[in-house]
Parts: sequence; C-alpha cells; structure tokens
Amino acid sequence: MTSVNDSSEDLVVGVDSGGSGLRVALAEAASGTVLETVSSREPVRTGPGGISAGHFLEQVLPAVAALRERAGARPVAAAAVGAAGMATLGGELRAELPGALAEAWGVRRLALAADAVTAYAGALGQRPGAVVAGGTGLIALGTDLTSWRRADGWGHLLGDCGSGAWIGRAGLEAAMRAHDGRRGGSAALLDLAEKLFGPAAGLPGVLYPRTDRPAMLASFAPEVGRCAAADPVAAGILARAGTHIAEAAEAACPVEPGALVALTGGLFKMGEPLLAPLRTALGELLPRARTVEPAGDPLAGAVTLASALADGTLRLPEDPSLLRVFGTEAA
Repeated sequence: MTSVNDSSEDLVVGVDSGGSGLRVALAEAASGTVLETVSSREPVRTGPGGISAGHFLEQVLPAVAALRERAGARPVAAAAVGAAGMATLGGELRAELPGALAEAWGVRRLALAADAVTAYAGALGQRPGAVVAGGTGLIALGTDLTSWRRADGWGHLLGDCGSGAWIGRAGLEAAMRAHDGRRGGSAALLDLAEKLFGPAAGLPGVLYPRTDRPAMLASFAPEVGRCAAADPVAAGILARAGTHIAEAAEAACPVEPGALVALTGGLFKMGEPLLAPLRTALGELLPRARTVEPAGDPLAGAVTLASALADGTLRLPEDPSLLRVFGTEAA
C-alpha cells in the first residue's frame, strides 16, 4: 500500500515563456517523464515592473489546473519557469510567483531561470559545458557547475555576433555595396534583397522605422545561406559568422578537457553553409571540447530543473539573475 506521505506520485511543472508565446509541461517528478503539454501563442506582456506576473499567472494557472485535473489532481512538488528577459526584467516574477504558486498548487520548490539557463538544461542537463543558443540573437552560456559564464547576447547593435540578425545585416550590407559599386558587394544578394524588400535605395526607409529591426534583418539570413554555395561573398559572411559563434562558445566553455558544447535554436537549421565553417572554428578554438547534439529544448530544460528540485539533486549553480531557487529550506 502506498503511504499518504509517499512522493512517488508527485508532479512537477515546467514553463517556457518567450517572445513567441508560452508553453507549459506537466511531468512525473520522479522520472521527469512529460505527461502533457499545452501552449499559447500570446507572449507574456512586459510592463513598468518588467515581465508581468499578473499576465503570466492568467495564462499559466488555468492551464496547469486543466493539466492536473487530467492527471488526477496529484500534488505538485516543484516548478521551474524559464523566461526570456528574466535576467533583466524578472523582478516582478521573482517577487510574486513564489507566493502565488505556493497558494495555487502548494508547490514546495520553485526555480526562476533565464531562458538561456533552461536552454542549457534542456541541451546538456546538469553536465559541465557550454550551450550556444542562436536565432535572431545569439548567446552562449557555460558552467563548470560552480558558476555561470555568459558570452554575448547583447542585442543586434552591441553584439549577437554570428546570429540571424548579424548574418542578415551583413548580407544586406553586401547588397548595398553591390548597388553602389563598392568592393565587397554581392550582385546575387542585391537581387534577393530587392525581391524581398523593394529597390535598394529605399531599403533604409523600409528598415529603420521598424520596431522589429532584428527580426527583419534575420529574415534575410536564409537568403545568405542559399547563396553561399555559388557566391563567395555570402560564403565569407557565413565563415565569419561561424568564427563569431565559436568565439562565444570558447568564452563560455569551462577549460576542463572533455567539456561538452551544444548548439540549439533555429539559426542552426541553416545547415551546412553555416555548420561547416562553424565546426572548423570550434575545432580550432575548442580542440579539447566535445560537440554534442542537444538532448532537448528549453521546455525540457524547465522540466529537468523542476525534477531536480523535487528530489534535491539540482547541481546547476544558483545566480542572482540567471537562476534563482525558492523554497528549498522547506523541503
């Protein structure tokens, strides 16, 4: 007979909140096996206090209530939330979520993490290494399980070197050079740019007023990839991108031999035009590291964190802005 104090039937909740919406997973605490997931395409709003705790709870509490009902209303032992902007805009979440989730679920342990941390946990679990998360932007995060090391992630004006926005901007610059007759231009990229955005002379007027400039720049990155096989300028852009990405991985990666490196995010779906020069650069800069395929995505990483909290095996280091843990003293 199972004791009423037996925790083997406990559940955990993982949440991945980003710019394209929010995903919630309910999983077995003991094994981390996901029972069900739900998603919303409505991103959590940002207000004067940062990421809105109220809007977050409006989406998550009903979703988890429905998931728990279908799972037999079993206890929630721990939860983990990974959110884009948590490091700089997560003050309201850190202030309000521990109490709100304890009241709603009776949850004993809670982790609030930057999305780069849940990307890391999803890709590598709790092993030392580095993860490069690449999409419109780019950030590398690494740990030796004592502290975190971050590289880049500074946005398209100050960094995100090698990202989709960086590649797209470099491709559009090459297009404008061809339009002007300057060295370093690409007629192929100019042709593609004008097909997508209209006459080259009007591109500044199309691009500069946009509030989503990084996404617009990144939308041109696949065109650079498609040109790379036949166009040396496009190939050179991707070669430089590969070097930038490897430099970020090198800066974040622990120095111990055998450290793991994983690449995650939509940027790397560009395939061999980017991955070939990136592999070469990683081999030169991190010869003692081992590149591995990511085991899972950021939602899987949130479940990994929650499961580790539930059984007291969390090894990833706490950090004031990257990973905050609440309630462990009560376990």
